[in-house]
Amino acid sequence: QVQLVESGGGLVQAGGSLRLSCAASGSIFSINDMGWYRQAPGNQRELVARITSGGSTNYADSVKGRFTISRDNAKNTVYLQMNSLKPEDTAVYYCNAELIPTGWGLKNFDYWGQGTQVTVSS
Repeated sequence: QVQLVESGGGLVQAGGSLRLSCAASGSIFSINDMGWYRQAPGNQRELVARITSGGSTNYADSVKGRFTISRDNAKNTVYLQMNSLKPEDTAVYYCNAELIPTGWGLKNFDYWGQGTQVTVSS
């Protein structure tokens, strides 16, 4: 069974920093793209950042220059370094991974973490 476990959320003042981590575990054949999404109350879930297996990255315009996504393939872990946080960044952050589980041939599946709350006070 595959699972994504997130950590690093919390409460921080505006201008502060947080680092989110997400580790994939279980019977995994390979991991393709990984990313971070967020959802604030009353809002749709939106893409924050994404990173390919080769290290190419994409960011939402609202976080460019402030957030950095990275991954450690040896640890099956993706990170999100969040600097210069704003109250508008307050949301539940979800880790996502596109991966091929062992035992399913080469079929790709989309997995989600449990979500971690990030609250930025003004």
